[in-house]
Amino acid sequence: MDKQMLNRINELARKKREQGLTDEEQREQKQLYSVYLSEIRAQFDGTLDNVSVKQADGRTVPFKDAYRKKNQ
Repeated sequence: MDKQMLNRINELARKKREQGLTDEEQREQKQLYSVYLSEIRAQFDGTLDNVSVKQADGRTVPFKDAYRKKNQ
């Protein structure tokens, strides 16, 4: 996510609070939020790839494997 995109998101949020947005600006804001959230989710997913969990039996397993087994 580049700085220009974050600035535009903040600009639209500020304008929405102060005076409201046009239909076109609302569509733009929705699209920018979608891109922003997908990038945050990808970063979070990447972080989880580097997290390990120590099991009760002493084994260390990747978080995603430990979570998957718990929910099955």
